[in-house]
Amino acid sequence: MKKKFDLTPWLFLAPALIYFTIMVVYPIGGSFWISFHDWNGTQFKCSDGRDFKSLKENETCRKIPDMVYVGFTNYERFFEKTPKDIKKISKYWQKVFDPGEKSLNLPVIDQVIGLYINLTDGETIRWPRLSVETKLMFNTLKWLIFFPLAIPIGLGLALFLNQIGWYIKLSKSLFFFPFVISSAVIGFVFQFFYDPNGGLLSPMYEYLGWQDGVIGDKDKATYGIIVAAWYRQIGYCLIIYLAGLTSVNPEQIEAARMDGAYGWKLFRHVVMPQLWPATFVAAVVTIIGALRTDSFDMTQIMTEGGPGRGSSDVMSRYMFQKTLFDQDYGYGSAISVLLFAFMLIFIIAFIYRMYYQDENMR
Repeated sequence: MKKKFDLTPWLFLAPALIYFTIMVVYPIGGSFWISFHDWNGTQFKCSDGRDFKSLKENETCRKIPDMVYVGFTNYERFFEKTPKDIKKISKYWQKVFDPGEKSLNLPVIDQVIGLYINLTDGETIRWPRLSVETKLMFNTLKWLIFFPLAIPIGLGLALFLNQIGWYIKLSKSLFFFPFVISSAVIGFVFQFFYDPNGGLLSPMYEYLGWQDGVIGDKDKATYGIIVAAWYRQIGYCLIIYLAGLTSVNPEQIEAARMDGAYGWKLFRHVVMPQLWPATFVAAVVTIIGALRTDSFDMTQIMTEGGPGRGSSDVMSRYMFQKTLFDQDYGYGSAISVLLFAFMLIFIIAFIYRMYYQDENMR
């Protein structure tokens, strides 16, 4: 017997679907379309092709953007200097690791952060001058690598705070408090912390010889911003995992202990699989923050992409800059499409990982 189509669920979903289409799907489609055009955001014409100046008195027409189709030019413009920059980087590392007869002094911090490397004879090998677009991709990659560290930190704190006691309840509130604070407030507070002239970290700067501090140095700025963004994201991940720990089956834990599972083995094979839904939510929100919300807010507030020429800039902030300030809507839309593609790739990969993990648990 053929099942009858039920219209009732779709009627309930219709308002949300309409809102989602208007507020999400339509702007995404518009960004794709504008990315293939050259448009400054201010030029318009009549829908029939006439110019506004040719209209007679009291004559009106439907206004549409006056855009010039350029195909993939905006995308080519973003990647046009990337091959040259890759060659620069390869030559840089070849020079670093093949210095001839000279020996290298490689401090650990230089290897990790990528600062300049001093040779024993005083010669300095400096990081090559890269295009802004290449720096954007490097900085965005740094956010994708280091910002998700808020997830395991939040998990560790959640496991520590998942206890009974009034002081634990107070601690939970204190850890979650940063998440309800505006990113602007956090950015300004950390600007004070990082200030080399009287900031809380200025004694450390004097000891290490960092005259420009953290966000005042082009090589350290991105890392300093990411650490500041952790302050808010760790609190969010903490609450997500605390909620997830309430759904952990105590009978499975007891059974595992009877079988001799304790410590790391108990956590890995019994607790963590039950926390995968919480991990999924935390990971998706953190990845979105690394690519869009947190990276944009904190970079705009703390450095505006500086110091210097895009040293701490990210794709989301650069898109904002090119679109609204430089009025290059076509190029800004192309960057937004690339950012959307990167975000989609990472989220799909994580969803596939979650699905694969769930299948193995069955």
